[in-house]
Amino acid sequence: MTSVSWRVGVDIGGTFTDMVAVSNDGRVLRQKVPSTPGDYSQGILNAIGNAADADGLERPAITEIVHGTTIATNAILEYKGAVTGLITTKGFRDVLEIGRLRMPKLYEISWQKPPVLIERARRLETAERIAGDGSVLVALDRDEVVERGRQLIDEGAESIAVMFLNSYANPEHEIAAGAALRAAFPETPITLSVELAPEMQEYERASTTAVNAYVLPTVQRYVRLLKDSLAESGVTAPLLIMQSNGGMLSANAAAESPVLIIESGPAAGVMGCRALAESNGHDQALSFDMGGTTAKAAVIEEYQVPQATEYEVGGGVSMGSRLTRGGGYALRSPSVDLSEVGAGGGSLVWFDKAGGIQVGPKSAGAVPGPVCYGQGNTQPTVTDANLVLGYINPQGLAGGTIPVDRQASLDAIQSQVADRIGLPVLEAAFGVHSIANANMMRALRSVTIERGRDPKDFVLYAFGGNGAIHSVHIAQKMEIGTVIVPPSPGVFSAFGLLTARVERHFTQTYMQRFDTLDLAALEAAFVALEAGASVDDPEYPLTRIELERRLECRVIGQTASLPIVLPAGVVTAEAIDAAAERFRAEYEKTYGFNTDGAPLQIANLRVVAQSPKQPELNWAASLDDRRGTMQQRDVYFGPDHGLLPTPVLIRRDLAGKTLAGPAIIEEYDSTTVVPPGCDASLDANGCIVIKTNIGN
Repeated sequence: MTSVSWRVGVDIGGTFTDMVAVSNDGRVLRQKVPSTPGDYSQGILNAIGNAADADGLERPAITEIVHGTTIATNAILEYKGAVTGLITTKGFRDVLEIGRLRMPKLYEISWQKPPVLIERARRLETAERIAGDGSVLVALDRDEVVERGRQLIDEGAESIAVMFLNSYANPEHEIAAGAALRAAFPETPITLSVELAPEMQEYERASTTAVNAYVLPTVQRYVRLLKDSLAESGVTAPLLIMQSNGGMLSANAAAESPVLIIESGPAAGVMGCRALAESNGHDQALSFDMGGTTAKAAVIEEYQVPQATEYEVGGGVSMGSRLTRGGGYALRSPSVDLSEVGAGGGSLVWFDKAGGIQVGPKSAGAVPGPVCYGQGNTQPTVTDANLVLGYINPQGLAGGTIPVDRQASLDAIQSQVADRIGLPVLEAAFGVHSIANANMMRALRSVTIERGRDPKDFVLYAFGGNGAIHSVHIAQKMEIGTVIVPPSPGVFSAFGLLTARVERHFTQTYMQRFDTLDLAALEAAFVALEAGASVDDPEYPLTRIELERRLECRVIGQTASLPIVLPAGVVTAEAIDAAAERFRAEYEKTYGFNTDGAPLQIANLRVVAQSPKQPELNWAASLDDRRGTMQQRDVYFGPDHGLLPTPVLIRRDLAGKTLAGPAIIEEYDSTTVVPPGCDASLDANGCIVIKTNIGN
């Protein structure tokens, strides 16, 4: 008889920590607990502890934990990283400060760049120089490098970054400098740019290296604390962490290269959406994840998640890399290509200087949370508005484990919003709901319309604790015909963690024109890159890996590149011609310009090493077996419909029938709102399928 084992996914958000445990015999356990900002690892222990007490989860039976974390992002946003120093090529200490000529708000003269993470006094130079072709112009003085390191440590540096100008062309000097520093200062973390982003463009490489060095001690402490705490609680399973690119990485590897996990949490939901969309046969899907603090959107085409080779962090929680550029710290690191806005259940309602009502990006977070939580906040939030409208169960959230006070929300909306704008309280609450929707539509537009895609061609997958409350109203505004609400939508990102593969990216600058390409040389470059490509780790050994080749291509004279996947096998002229055609099609779709006739070049080669695919999850296993007792409450659906008596049911009640809206579908971890004029049913995977009936 096979013993029961469990894989566990844990996603920490700004408000809640979500846990999903899946057993090898098909069972699914869920937990949703408040996040613990003072020590985020405690939220994980609480979730596992609750599952152990309530559901009999045996800690020794856990064989793997996959974790999505915001620890690195928070260190940047809150400027609580390590005191960091930089050693760089003579004459280039100000690269981080100069940056690029980009501004997120072109006409806002009061806008200021975010502070440089490494003060100028801690940016030191050394006399070395490698030319663009890799030849040595000025030899490296190792003793001088060690002296610079000693100066930085004497001035309080807790972490040191090393970025030499042309190390991507020849890493010899940077590797030697790193070896000398690590030998001289074994207790100080050293980050080398060639170990993270061995690519041209010195600012992006310097910024990536600086960010890694800045958050590295914080992430290392967190990983060490979490592993120790899990071990003390009886969990000794390997700990893996979701990367920004949607792949997994062992905790030890993530602690050495934390820049790879900056967008750890948002990527998990997109990967879960991709896996479920493939199971449902939806090759064109939009991932919409609305939690307590932010809303994230991504596009899935032909069951693939687009990857960005560069993005920004720290530009403000309402500014995703798809919406603005220049407001944060550039990272040359693969990431799921998504957009993020500061709109979630905890987003605060406020008035600007002109008297206009605004929602977010500031959030009440887990503590104190919305007014209805009764933890001291008096400023209304989106959740308070949704509670007033009747969308949320007035008895409580998370299966009633988190009580809410509807009267407190009603009083806050009345006194701080309705009275101020002169509207009835329900209309005022619906206005807050609608403004939040408008903010989130920016994220969806940025990954569709701004990328040359028509939203009407996609199915919208809505999840997160609040995604299913807002999704249908948003879909109607964007003329999207179908909304899919996955099983367990409030903890769906934790499911997404369990669909990911262990993954590492290996890259090399390779500036060659398409029309003069030497195929034999290109094949040799890929073979050399693949020789060093591995995801094997003593903490998480693998029996085999799969390799994928990509070209990062661009129009000659431009700096932006797009990744194109090559077919397996030896590079052929036909494969290169097909790659050029795919690039031109993607370029036109993305930027709206036709590149026919424009010469193309390769900027970088990339090899992606992955573990084999995870087995498909039994999505419907998390559905509640009980049948609901049909209830009813009054729900406000806007001035066009007013306050309507609305049936309240559970997901299982939809089995085998189509329900006409209005309806409220309540679950342990989320609520789905089906407005009037829409139809809802249940599919084979347990998803709620809502037809918005746009145009009917």
